[in-house]
Amino acid sequence: MKIDLSGRSAIVTGSTGGIGLAIATGLSKAGATVTIVGRSQARVDGALAKLRKDGGRDDATGVVADLGTAEGATALTAARPDADILVNNLGIYGAREFFDIDDTLWDEYWQVNVMGGVRLSRHYARGMRERGWGRIQFVSSESALNIPTEMVHYGVTKSALQGLSRGLAKVLAGSGVTVNTILPGPTRTDGAVEMMAALAAGRGVTPEEMEALFLAENRPSNLLGRFATPEEVASLSVYVASPQASATTGSALRVDGGTVETIA
Repeated sequence: MKIDLSGRSAIVTGSTGGIGLAIATGLSKAGATVTIVGRSQARVDGALAKLRKDGGRDDATGVVADLGTAEGATALTAARPDADILVNNLGIYGAREFFDIDDTLWDEYWQVNVMGGVRLSRHYARGMRERGWGRIQFVSSESALNIPTEMVHYGVTKSALQGLSRGLAKVLAGSGVTVNTILPGPTRTDGAVEMMAALAAGRGVTPEEMEALFLAENRPSNLLGRFATPEEVASLSVYVASPQASATTGSALRVDGGTVETIA
């Protein structure tokens, strides 16, 4: 299967590193003209340099915007009024005892993880529908289905993305625009590496040993037996953005290493 996205424009949020940058790189390699989005010029510039090096193309561009705010969404849509592919990857996470999660933190997670995607999809879906072709993706998580006790606030926002994606797919039914969620499991992003290193230091083990301990203690249903790479997650996203995925919409697509204990 050869995926060709030549002539298509793509926006990937939260794409200065990790899964977002891997998706942006994959889309670029497939021929799409990609826009990187991040909150600082330095990080956007660094991501663009890496994407151009790894993707072998020089047409990627960047926009600096805080998409956890309405003003940030407006800045992005003003800079890039249209897109054929929108990957709502932006998200924040962090372990916190449920009783220590105050209203301010709940609202921050809701604005970044949910409303950022709502605002952008509301804007870009109109143009996609008018043109009769488009791809909208929400990067969710296996935590949407297996709410983690150490990150209830994170899991709840990812569950909300599932409902948002399904509802928007129904709104756009028959339009040529598909809407899906991608559900990664434990993935070896920079943030996850830092988290494992911090946990490892406290337990006197190596970061690699800590990954195995984390899976055994926190994700015992994981079948892969290791953290996935960002590129493995990105491969699914690139396929879902492709013409070949034209009959896939309204779906929650798992790349979770078999962590979720369901057969559907």
